[in-house]
Amino acid sequence: MADLSKLAEELGKLTVLEAAELVKSLEEEWGVSAAAPAAVAVAAGGGDAGAPAEEKTEFDVVLAEAGGNKIAVIKAVREVASGLGLADAKKLVESAPTPVLEAASKEDAEAAKAKLEEAGAKIELK
Repeated sequence: MADLSKLAEELGKLTVLEAAELVKSLEEEWGVSAAAPAAVAVAAGGGDAGAPAEEKTEFDVVLAEAGGNKIAVIKAVREVASGLGLADAKKLVESAPTPVLEAASKEDAEAAKAKLEEAGAKIELK
């Protein structure tokens, strides 16, 4: 049996790009989609009309498509996802759809979305 605390510690050391690659790899290996639990959560929340809706405070900025100007998108990715080198940003853009920012505040997510869309990328906020 795996040491779960050690595994969690190792996962915490991953960069955004490495985490995105891990998700894709696990989706392919296990034949599942990471988007499915979010869709189920939204569907389950819709049936409880009497409870007040909680405002979402954290957003994932997902690069859906790089668009026609990949170089501009790579530059924009490096601006919004600090700490990414040129090679990592290029790899991230080429592996779309993939998250660029995770658990960002609404303001940060909207700013990143605007900057990436200005560069020509198609962005989804989740």
